[in-house]
Amino acid sequence: MPAEQESSGDPAPSPTDRAVAGLRKRARYALRSRAWRLRLNGLLAVQAGVAAALAWFVGYQFLDNSAPVFAPTTAVGIVAASMGSRLRRTIELLVGVVLGLAVGDTLMPLFGIGAWQTGVVVVLAIIVALLLKGGGSLLTQAGATAVLIATLEPPVRDLSIPRFVDAAIGGVIGLAVGLLLVPIHPQRTVQRLAEPVIDPAITALHDLAAALRRRDLAATERGLGALRALSPRLTALDEGLDAAQEVVRLAPLRWRDRPSLAFYTEAVRHMERSLHSCRSIARRLTRALRDDEPIPEEFPEALDLLAVSVQTLRCMIRTRDDPREARQQILTAVELIGRAQGEAAPDPSRPHTHRLGYSGMIAAGEFRTAANDLLIASGLDADKAAALVRRTADPDGWA
Repeated sequence: MPAEQESSGDPAPSPTDRAVAGLRKRARYALRSRAWRLRLNGLLAVQAGVAAALAWFVGYQFLDNSAPVFAPTTAVGIVAASMGSRLRRTIELLVGVVLGLAVGDTLMPLFGIGAWQTGVVVVLAIIVALLLKGGGSLLTQAGATAVLIATLEPPVRDLSIPRFVDAAIGGVIGLAVGLLLVPIHPQRTVQRLAEPVIDPAITALHDLAAALRRRDLAATERGLGALRALSPRLTALDEGLDAAQEVVRLAPLRWRDRPSLAFYTEAVRHMERSLHSCRSIARRLTRALRDDEPIPEEFPEALDLLAVSVQTLRCMIRTRDDPREARQQILTAVELIGRAQGEAAPDPSRPHTHRLGYSGMIAAGEFRTAANDLLIASGLDADKAAALVRRTADPDGWA
């Protein structure tokens, strides 16, 4: 009978089958990732195309420029800078164009066109930008403009003003297209940037809780790595929040979105801060396992509940529903952390019975910080959120 059961069972997959399954999984992930990037940045392609066409048309028709290179180039650069402070980058781009034009038009008539002349012009343009304490956009544009002057244009000094006007027109058109004609949808953009941050974070917290229950150090390290891997996406989310706020401040078509975006932005920022605390929790708990510290069962249970509260809170923020369920989940998780620490001891110098070790105690503090940020994300003010966390963590002290 056992032999029959063994023969009727599914055979173990071969190495080839596992490799094919892995390739399919990676291919699906790559397709989903590219589809997400297209949804997020597809409008930027339209903005860039419209801005380049308008800038070329204006430069050709109204500036009497038969080859308006700088107008469409600068316009596309402004649109590409939309995931951040567009006004600041507009100024940097235009100043970079001016520096490149000034250095190129000053030196090229003296030295002519060639390989070493191009290198010298670029070096000097970037040095001038550095002396002006320019940022990355200014340095890049100064060097790129110097290259264009050194290689594409004849060394004629009196063309500098038309070139600058060409670039300025392109900058203005790029800004107008991004803010007036085809502005991004601020809340939808932030939501699309937040999705690839929050979903993996929830999964990582659940995986971390499961690893702690098994005291599986390797799995705990993988959970920590998954949270650390979110750093580039958190940076993109920060830039998206800045861009969304700029759009609702400057774009008339989006002024009506100001109140809803203010609430949404505040909530997302505090959820983002809570994820930084979650990464610290994972790091400390990994250290606790390495040092063979005790991890009471309440701690992984609290992590699971915190992950559930993040999901509940995300749905609440989208629909503006009552946040009481999310707040209750957060406070219950804080209560579980209090149990994991242990009962209060009579000796003030030993406030707990040390169910947790050194790293575990620090992780418990980081957990309360994450809970505090999530409560603020739910709409509570900072003082009330902090009081609720303290009262829940130490109910005897508030009796």
